[in-house]
Amino acid sequence: MKKYMEVFQGTAFSSKSPKEVQILKDHLFCVNNEGIIEKVVAPADADYQALLAAYEGEESFHRLAEGQYLLPGFVDLHVHAPQWAQSGTALDIPLYDWLNTYTFPIEAKFSDLDFAKTVYNDVVSTLLAHGTTTALYFATVHKEASLLLAEICAKKGQRGLVGKVVMDNPEQTPSYYRDADTQTALADTEEFIVAVKELAKSTKQGVYPVVTPRFIPSCTDDTLKGLGKLAAKYDTHVQSHCSESDWAHGYVKDRFGKHDAFALHDFGLLRDKSVMAHCNFLDDHDAELFAETGTAVAHCPISNAYFANSVIPIAHFHSKDVEIGLGSDISGGFSPSLFDNARQAVISSRMLEDGVNPALPAEDRGVPQSRITINEAFYLATAGGGESLSLPIGRLQENFAWDVQIIDTKTAAAKLPIFEANEDLHDVFQKIMYLVRPENIQEVWVQGEKVHSRQK
Repeated sequence: MKKYMEVFQGTAFSSKSPKEVQILKDHLFCVNNEGIIEKVVAPADADYQALLAAYEGEESFHRLAEGQYLLPGFVDLHVHAPQWAQSGTALDIPLYDWLNTYTFPIEAKFSDLDFAKTVYNDVVSTLLAHGTTTALYFATVHKEASLLLAEICAKKGQRGLVGKVVMDNPEQTPSYYRDADTQTALADTEEFIVAVKELAKSTKQGVYPVVTPRFIPSCTDDTLKGLGKLAAKYDTHVQSHCSESDWAHGYVKDRFGKHDAFALHDFGLLRDKSVMAHCNFLDDHDAELFAETGTAVAHCPISNAYFANSVIPIAHFHSKDVEIGLGSDISGGFSPSLFDNARQAVISSRMLEDGVNPALPAEDRGVPQSRITINEAFYLATAGGGESLSLPIGRLQENFAWDVQIIDTKTAAAKLPIFEANEDLHDVFQKIMYLVRPENIQEVWVQGEKVHSRQK
């Protein structure tokens, strides 16, 4: 019998499709030395009992306790790592004012590597404790601090995709916080890409460099063009903000005479490894371009409620075959938890469908067929995120990374209201998605390695 690095026995929930959750009751999950799920065995399978007999009692065997369940690790497609230092503040002002009054000053402080180390260590640990096993990070304009974030992800065991932020347009960025010029921005970005790719060679779970123009307003044309060429040269991921708010969407239309999507595409920044945050004001032509290029949307429902001036029509974009995942958008979104963001995704979609203006008649108030279910929000946080990044993550099935959260519904400090011994597992899943707090997340594993454990 083949020797596995770890074998887990328990009931798991994983997305079968965007709308359907697969329940894997009392399955065995066999994880190889590379941290990949090599075999998933159901109780009815012929080799189930033989595997149990071979591994029970071994240190590598993990049987979940009663009331514990497995979820895939969450994939956060939009995190401003430096903004963790300002999370929970200044959420009541317009986006443009928020950036210039609060965000750019805090990000400018990351020229201080000691300050950067303190914040970045904390944000990576915090996200892991909230079940986020993969994060797509904006860092700052500082090359050294951005590389430090990648190194911290590598050390702590999180799968980090990290971008050195590029912003060189003097008309839309403050003098104290911008790249010196186009040449410097592109040279620093290329050096950062090379350094992270070297770091990745010794990182089991993977770290990835990301080409990161902050958004079109912050970059000159030459810089956007150069970043597109670097993404192609090194086959990197790309991230930016796209059609987020009335102001940002209008600015790009005024500057280029087209929407963000087509402007970004002209610069070579829409590709299969591209993830664009927010995208609230995409029209059908934009969505079709996203689907055609393989560009994904990072849906950030909490921050959208504060800064996007609209509710994004997620259900409609899914019907257009656009890849979509979930993002916390720290700190435009106050919560580091994708559980919270999944809940808000459902709430926002219901508000879009039902409408919010009581002065209008019900039939005119909302946008029909806009609601999503908690199953779909779970998909966005897991499998949808993996597909958006073109990585084998976000599902508990063979040939995917062993990225998991072990959820304990019986934790004394946060016990879930499950009172029937044989409660329907679909109901248990919904209670987990709506009610879990960090206290319920007992362990987190990434690529077959335990990276977080909560002592009872």
